[in-house]
Amino acid sequence: MRVLILGGTTEARRLAELLHGTPGLHLTSSLAGRVAGPRLPPGEVRVGGFGGAEGLAAWLREHQVDAVIDATHPFAGTISFHAARAAADAHVPLLALRRPGWDPVPGDVWHDADSLAQAAELLPGLGERVFLTTGRMGLAAFAGLTEQWFLVRSVDAPEPPHPPRMEVLLDRGPFTLDGERELLRRHRVDVLVTKDSGGAATAPKLTAAREAGVPVVVVRRPPVPEGVPEVAGPAEAARWVTDRL
Repeated sequence: MRVLILGGTTEARRLAELLHGTPGLHLTSSLAGRVAGPRLPPGEVRVGGFGGAEGLAAWLREHQVDAVIDATHPFAGTISFHAARAAADAHVPLLALRRPGWDPVPGDVWHDADSLAQAAELLPGLGERVFLTTGRMGLAAFAGLTEQWFLVRSVDAPEPPHPPRMEVLLDRGPFTLDGERELLRRHRVDVLVTKDSGGAATAPKLTAAREAGVPVVVVRRPPVPEGVPEVAGPAEAARWVTDRL
């Protein structure tokens, strides 16, 4: 049985670890290649795009893939859409592995946004010193904000366009609660912007913001493509695969 994991996430690596070495299973993990020095999963790894849905469907046929798990980032909407189309075209079963999103708890001051552009529109009424944790790819949405100062945390250095007043902090999670508390205090952050990525690795910033009374703009994740079954954890995804052996 040949399985393709569309990965690049902690959950994708854990799934590969669970399945690696399973008799009768040939596993390939695919990474987009957008992050320098990614943490590689065990087993065969390919890096780079497929050329859209048609290219992915052709790859699935060429390599006689029997199942696909879309374990990409919850905000990787384009590849998820392409995966759904390609799997349908190639008649290959597809499963989405998505870590659960975050939910507010008492004391949180959250403002929902449907997009980065909407998040940028909310900021002038919320604060002037912004801790921006949405990644390096979407900074253009905030480039027109000249009154706000931004602390941008990213794994890799961002490229223009980006906000004119910003400091870049290159770092990779998991992050600690004490570290996030100190970061908010040291930089006098008065508003946090995050995607609803879910997971424990970056959740401490939400606790730190709640404790400090800092409002949070939460960009909501896109839905999983219609008709694609979804599980929340690597163990469930691994069972989905092994049940097909």
